[in-house]
Amino acid sequence: MSSAQIKPGDIRTRAQLKELFGGSLQGGIIPSNTTDNVLLYSDHDSGKDYGYQDGWLAEEDEKGPIFEYTGQGVEGDQTLKGNNGSALNHAQAGRTLRLFICVGYVNGKNGTKLHRYVGEFKVDEDEPFVKRRALDKNQDMRWVYVFRLRPVAEVEQLPEDFVPAADDDVTETLPAVPISDDPYFELKPAEFTSGQATKPEKNSKKQVTRKASDAVEVTRREAELSDRFLAFLKGQGHTVDRFKIRIKGLTSTFWTDLYDATDNVLYELKGTSSRNAVRMAIGQLLDYRRHIPPKDAQLVVLLPERPADDLAELVESAGMSLVYEDGDKFIGWTAA
Repeated sequence: MSSAQIKPGDIRTRAQLKELFGGSLQGGIIPSNTTDNVLLYSDHDSGKDYGYQDGWLAEEDEKGPIFEYTGQGVEGDQTLKGNNGSALNHAQAGRTLRLFICVGYVNGKNGTKLHRYVGEFKVDEDEPFVKRRALDKNQDMRWVYVFRLRPVAEVEQLPEDFVPAADDDVTETLPAVPISDDPYFELKPAEFTSGQATKPEKNSKKQVTRKASDAVEVTRREAELSDRFLAFLKGQGHTVDRFKIRIKGLTSTFWTDLYDATDNVLYELKGTSSRNAVRMAIGQLLDYRRHIPPKDAQLVVLLPERPADDLAELVESAGMSLVYEDGDKFIGWTAA
């Protein structure tokens, strides 16, 4: 059998899919030992038990649609090792991600599950995943990885597979906790260049392919900066939170970086001091401030090193402050 024998919308049992692609009959992320595929299985009903739902985002960006798929692991913080690592690094391994959604049973609810084939995907090269807070099987709060999947061929998009839009604007305040404790981040050397590859114009015929691990390195550096600054603020006796934002009519979920509740300061962190990063931080801060309860919060861009003078002036011209790390000090930080 070959993958040509299945197309988006086709329904199969796990046994039939194992015969077609290899893998196993259990688990959500299945790297095949017999074919160049990583199989992703999603179930809308089981996801709700843990407070999340995989699915298409209604909002598309310049690269097209996004399917959010929550990583494997139902207890404790998820990591990017094991099968989650297989999904993240599928492109480097020459594998294709194939997504299936549970759609029912062969003979009633206790029978064999049926899965609908959605299509072929890859993780987004610029932002391969987001890290979110969610409940585990013991109803304890933990970190999960949500992969951002991009279609690479024909896919099926059905209404029931979209993440539900928010009915109202909702902003939750959650205590800030460390986020860079995944050992996966330590597998890659910390060497880093602040410049980023320039994307071609949308109408360019030239294809530019980057590894998702390049974006992971930036994410790792940003997470480590966040944890160091969080520890610094707590060492000053400050209360530090994060905001989770859902906007009416939208399906995306937004998380701010650190909010210093003691001084009423909202920080946006970046893993690089490049121009693109500074510009994005400014835009995100202006956007977030519209939705968080303290409307008069001070806005601060936090960077891993001092940016160019022109970028420092850009932050100041936007009415914001700049803080950057220099050795074991955070230059620009002062208690309000």
